[in-house]
Amino acid sequence: MSAAAVEHPCDDEPETLLETANRLAEQLPGHRVEIIGGVITVAAPADGPHARALTKLMRPFISAGLDDGESEVLQGIGLWLPGGPQDFAIPDLAIVDADFDEHPRENNSYDPACFRLVLEVTSGNYQNDLRNKVIAYAQAKIPVYVIVDRKHGRVHVLTEPLPGGYDRHEVYAPGQQAPLPASIGAEVSLNVDELVRAGRPKR
Repeated sequence: MSAAAVEHPCDDEPETLLETANRLAEQLPGHRVEIIGGVITVAAPADGPHARALTKLMRPFISAGLDDGESEVLQGIGLWLPGGPQDFAIPDLAIVDADFDEHPRENNSYDPACFRLVLEVTSGNYQNDLRNKVIAYAQAKIPVYVIVDRKHGRVHVLTEPLPGGYDRHEVYAPGQQAPLPASIGAEVSLNVDELVRAGRPKR
């Protein structure tokens, strides 16, 4: 999900970034508040096509058995990030180790070592998913980052994290299958045409 940056309010005793983020989350129910690279971002509630694309995305992972046994398929789970002392993200979708709840960090977020894959479906400010989160997730050593780019009708699969980004970045267009590494725990390919169509408003 995409987001816009939020200015840090000034007062006599400034809040920490985490306190500000939590206050904003309380004031804006349904919005997604994150801290990426030391910057608070707020994303408006997802639209219907965004939610529909997420539902389509969950199916191949669940069918492959990734929601039973050694892993789980979850929406909106907090991911603690090493890029800043209070950084965290809330990916649209994640595949995590089944024991993730034994590895909490701060602010209802979990250790990045528990995450096998994170996935974002873009919204208005798609640049956040395609740039800032690429660096943040790579620094967290998330093995696989998938982006469903609704603006351009593409699916990006990023693997082999490095400190400044991912070493491999494959882009798939409608009519193609986007294969994911078996390291997530199963053989899964995403139908790009289906996901792009699901993410478009119906007219």
